[in-house]
Amino acid sequence: MKRTWTLAAVVVAMAVTTAVVFADQEQSTGVIFARSRTVKYSTLVPGVSSYVAWGDTAKGPFGGFTRFRAGYDAGMHTHTADVLLVVLRGAYLYRDDAGAKRVAAGDFIRIPGGHKHWSGGDRKEGALFYQETFGRFDLIPAK
Repeated sequence: MKRTWTLAAVVVAMAVTTAVVFADQEQSTGVIFARSRTVKYSTLVPGVSSYVAWGDTAKGPFGGFTRFRAGYDAGMHTHTADVLLVVLRGAYLYRDDAGAKRVAAGDFIRIPGGHKHWSGGDRKEGALFYQETFGRFDLIPAK
């Protein structure tokens, strides 16, 4: 029961954040609806595709769906802005100096901007997740 309430709180917080971001950007206040199974994904790099539901990944902020193919390896990297992520199908694999996490369907993870980590998709299922950032999206390979 506690996990259900926690996930519900995360979804509500992300919805409120999205509303605030749209108000700050003076964008349309219309309803946005996207079905992850039927939207048109664009390939970003081999093994990764995405659909931007709102905002602009190059300028930020933005929100949308991202798919990792099975076994995808993003390598060690950082992002300039915080990344908030909710897994919808499969599992997003995460590792940093503190250890590894399997972020499965229904789970949430927030990765602070500048935090060095590795990410990838489950070896069998890959990963489909919804993500948001408050700034532009980037991936900076770690040294």
